[in-house]
Amino acid sequence: MFKTILAIIISVTFFGVLFFIIVRNILKRKLDQLVEDDKKKKSNNFK
Repeated sequence: MFKTILAIIISVTFFGVLFFIIVRNILKRKLDQLVEDDKKKKSNNFK
């Protein structure tokens, strides 16, 4: 019984961390893209 509960907790933790890392990387890429677009937009306004 204890091994089953431990296996469930470890697997849920593993997939939670994996999901967190994937989502964090996707959001970081999106944020970097938005910042770059904003910089381009501002630099075009000054010309």
